Amino acid sequence: MSNTGGIVVANMRKKFVYDGVVRWFPGHMTKGLKQMQQRLKNIDCILEVHDARVPISGRYADFSRTLLGLKPHILVLSKKDLIDTKYSDSIVSKLKREGLSNVIFTNLKDQKCKGMKKILPLATNLISSSSRYNRIEQESYSIMVIGVPNVGKSSLINRLRSNYLRLGKGTPVGDTAGITRSVLTHIKISEDPLVYLIDTPGILAPSIKDIHAGMKLALVGCLQDHVIGSHALANYLLFWLNKNSRFDYVEKLGMLEPNDDIMYVLTFIAAKLKKVRKVKGYDGRLDVKPDFHFAADYFVSLFRKGEFGSYCLDLDLLETSQCNLDIA
Repeated sequence: MSNTGGIVVANMRKKFVYDGVVRWFPGHMTKGLKQMQQRLKNIDCILEVHDARVPISGRYADFSRTLLGLKPHILVLSKKDLIDTKYSDSIVSKLKREGLSNVIFTNLKDQKCKGMKKILPLATNLISSSSRYNRIEQESYSIMVIGVPNVGKSSLINRLRSNYLRLGKGTPVGDTAGITRSVLTHIKISEDPLVYLIDTPGILAPSIKDIHAGMKLALVGCLQDHVIGSHALANYLLFWLNKNSRFDYVEKLGMLEPNDDIMYVLTFIAAKLKKVRKVKGYDGRLDVKPDFHFAADYFVSLFRKGEFGSYCLDLDLLETSQCNLDIA
């Protein structure tokens, strides 16, 4: 038993047990990746968007092999309003060691976001300083926007389009992974200089062998929830919060103390919110039971909205972290 921040913690899990493999690679991803590779010769710069809550985990490794390296590259970390900013320097340092020197944090909800104002000037400067090869005669700049699903690629394009051209949406957006299904046509975002962006579908590896990386991606919505399942996702969230001594959920849910049993937590939520399901038993009679599915979705939704505070799910991958997540 230990006492952390005034909260007594006993018998918390040291490892997370998950028997499945994270798989989600719809057909449109294969098609989209091929289209992106074919378009590469007509691209001046690549704008990669990733969720700041998982700045290290989940970036599609094959981007480096198939798309990056030949063109100027900018990594935009979105949703910075939901991260613990004290880890920003550690995140940038870690990414620089991985060869990513142009890193910008953004918050698309903030009309005055300084990061958003840096993107276009940096991109045009990188392009003008690069060897454009077969595009040297082209006056317009073409930038491809890439990333895993549901990190804000389309929203970023629409915001840039609004900021510089005062125009409405140029590409569809949504809160569910997989809205953009194919590589779209050029979307103008600036007249001077003349700049076009190309929206692309989110691309993930066919299977994610690192379960922690898969769970983190699912927690921030880069995977559709059904891929993991509501119960497993809520279970990993509880494990991560307790492992990192993030007990904000205790007060938010109205609990008396932390608990490492996901069934206890889900039962508590369902009872407090009076959410039940009627289930037919073997004898044909209806039994009233807690709605665990609703409770799991509710628990995860609070986390995604920042109701448990700001956070960085990749603490274990940063040098400043003292935590060590294990899996069995």
